[in-house]
Amino acid sequence: MQNTDIKSKKENALHKFRKRISLHDHIDTEAAIESIKNGQTFRGPNVFILAFAIIIASVGLNVNSIPVIIGAMLISPLMGPIVGIGLSMGINDFRLLRASLMNLLTMVLISIAASTLYFILSPLKLENPTELLARTNPTIYDVMIALFGGLAGILEISRKEKGTVMSGVAIATALMPPLCTIGYGIASLNAHYALGALYLFFINSVFIALAAFAGVKYLGYKTVSEVDPVIGRKNRRRIGFAILIMIIPSIFSAINVVKQNNFERSANEFVASARTLGNNYIYDFKINHDESPSIIELFIADNELDASDKETIYALALEQGIKRSQIVINTDMAGSSLRSDKLASEIIARREAEITNKDSLIAQLNRKIETYANGELPAKQIEAEIRAQYPELQVVDLASGISSSSSQDSTHSIILVHTQPSLSAEKQAQLQRWLSARTGINEVKTL
Repeated sequence: MQNTDIKSKKENALHKFRKRISLHDHIDTEAAIESIKNGQTFRGPNVFILAFAIIIASVGLNVNSIPVIIGAMLISPLMGPIVGIGLSMGINDFRLLRASLMNLLTMVLISIAASTLYFILSPLKLENPTELLARTNPTIYDVMIALFGGLAGILEISRKEKGTVMSGVAIATALMPPLCTIGYGIASLNAHYALGALYLFFINSVFIALAAFAGVKYLGYKTVSEVDPVIGRKNRRRIGFAILIMIIPSIFSAINVVKQNNFERSANEFVASARTLGNNYIYDFKINHDESPSIIELFIADNELDASDKETIYALALEQGIKRSQIVINTDMAGSSLRSDKLASEIIARREAEITNKDSLIAQLNRKIETYANGELPAKQIEAEIRAQYPELQVVDLASGISSSSSQDSTHSIILVHTQPSLSAEKQAQLQRWLSARTGINEVKTL
């Protein structure tokens, strides 16, 4: 009986879980097909929206402004024809496939032309355009972003209650910036920028379309025409082989990015451990990834850097996995006034910071000493004054401290007076009033 109850509970829990993750009750495929077909067309408002998005994205890349780039991605209509390609492949609608491909190609050409013209006319020339550089080295991570972004996109389009998922997909897959970077590469005659960005856009487009295709198949969209099974298998093999060839460069690029990141982390730890070597000081360093393997160049304030100091540097670097051949030591300070100024400024800044910290600590200690001095009770003087008022007293003990009340959640000063012999109640009250006025402490207790 107990086993039956456990089995019933498991089945009930499994049923609830399947119901929670079920998609088919929330999907309207016919409305989704109509929406995708309307979204992939490139005429009327979409033409102007694309032009506006291109200018916004180009300006954002030109000034290295991430919020501006995000704004461009949000209003870009490029997702439409890409999802249309995935839908047309999933339902075997070859007319829609041709239309989506033509619309996407037109959008791409217009985008590249507009961004190229912008960067030719733009007077702003950046020495280190980081946001542009980020679009020139695609990795396997970009493939994953495009794939899962495409899956989220097709689910959003297919469900009955529309939300804000498409905005997030547009930002994550970042279709606009690569096209603008292509334009920048053409305008600056930089083939590396142009080809790298083109590869990134191609990867994003293909895997968004592939995700849309997979979503269409899984959600059971009705096909327009049937394809011969033999031909279908051949086409799937060709597509799979093409995708494999396509992602291989991104895998190598991702491996290279990971290696560079690890080297930078090791270099920072190495410099931190070897910052001071006797009378020598590493005041700057530079990492060069153009070489293979990567190289770190050290700038040292040289005070007769001898062979043993160099060996110490090499040993500390080896602890972080950096080989001797990857280290370049530069001790020529006399030939570079800029580096000398930088060293002097850094040393002065460190000294000023140390002085500031010490001044702050001294001020804190002085405040504590003053507090203690102000709160100190002149016990001998008060004892003499009490004896003068009450000659019959043989013993007068005074104690001061802090009283804490948990009910009132507060603390206050208190004086305890012990006399021998004990005073009468009237004299105790009189002594308490006098002592409170004498010391400024409200709470006085006599024992």
